[in-house]
Amino acid sequence: MSLPRVHTLPNGVRVVCDPIPSLQTLALSVVAGRGARFEDEARSGWSHLLEHVVFKGAGARSARDIVEVIEAEGGHINAATGYARTSYQVRALAGGLDLGLAVISDLLLRPTLSADELEREKQVIAQEIAEAADTPDDLVFDLAQEAAYAGQPLGRPILGTVESIGRADPDTLAAWRAQLYGAEALVIAASGAVDEAELLASAERWFGDAAPAPQPAVAPEAVFTGGAKALAKRLEQAHLVFQLPSVGARHPDYFALRLFAELLGGGMASRLFQEAREKRGLAYAIDAYADTYEETGLLGVYAGCAAGDAAELAQVTAGEIRGLIDRVEDAELARGKAQLKASMFMAREQPLSRAEQAAAQTLMFDGPLDPARLAEQIDAVTPADLARLGAAMLEPRRSVATVLGPKSAMKAAEGFERALFA
Repeated sequence: MSLPRVHTLPNGVRVVCDPIPSLQTLALSVVAGRGARFEDEARSGWSHLLEHVVFKGAGARSARDIVEVIEAEGGHINAATGYARTSYQVRALAGGLDLGLAVISDLLLRPTLSADELEREKQVIAQEIAEAADTPDDLVFDLAQEAAYAGQPLGRPILGTVESIGRADPDTLAAWRAQLYGAEALVIAASGAVDEAELLASAERWFGDAAPAPQPAVAPEAVFTGGAKALAKRLEQAHLVFQLPSVGARHPDYFALRLFAELLGGGMASRLFQEAREKRGLAYAIDAYADTYEETGLLGVYAGCAAGDAAELAQVTAGEIRGLIDRVEDAELARGKAQLKASMFMAREQPLSRAEQAAAQTLMFDGPLDPARLAEQIDAVTPADLARLGAAMLEPRRSVATVLGPKSAMKAAEGFERALFA
């Protein structure tokens, strides 16, 4: 099967059509390849704030009109802000493509940005910030992100702070919108019950007048700093996040990193699940993950446990990381590869996942990647690749060890680093 083609409108907006025969629904994703990591400290949280405020009125539609016109046709509309991208999505019945593009184009290109609505939305986001601070498994990841990329945009919360979003007014937010949503940074991707000719005509109709950014926002290169961070808080559980610096999405060892995380803590057969939960009963929830950006990435582990078990769990985690570097069984590696390929192909059975993936890959690689070729790259990873990657992650002797919870758990942070680098 041939890959979807990337078309470029005269103004630089790129369009990707990925039809899925026999479906009666479609997914539309319009993605700007800029997000929270493009912000300076004074504008921290503005990308997320903007994503919220545009839904309060755009083009000739009110906030209620925006959602009603989509839902009246059986569709759903949503948006999300990340560090690298900002995405606007519509799920709709077949035939809903043009309406979806019309509404999203208003959100991105013609938002009202009312002063009154902006002030109200600042209050809503202030509550969102407070809720994150009250949610331990959100807060511990914010603390870990801050430690991993201290003093950098990647180290600041996507939500920003009450003070930073308070600085925005309609004029400054409009100027930020122009920097963030320039035509050269936009990708329109549609999957499911879509026709390529119709998509291109609608894209030209609704996004053909998108202007390039007069002064495009630029993201500084990220540097993993690392450090221990322990915050005592009256909680029933201790929440732990451990991280090591690793490679980015463009690196040849990208799939070695994904496999390392899968074998370490990606499922119920993984080393951490078996050792920490099944054998020792130290944690109910424990998993490993790979978090990657264009030029950098990290290996992470999250766990929730009783405070009295935190120190032992930190040592177990460090030991399993070292053990995975030292030896990988053939059957274990084969299982990890099967799990990774399954997750990739299962995601491709969902139109929204396919549209989001196509947009993200077009932004990073100038077009969708061949799933069969990606599967070959997964299969090509060897135990030696995992050992080399693991040694490279330990070589800088920098890590993140974040602990949130009762005071008795605080020593787990220094215990992880001591066990890992001993």
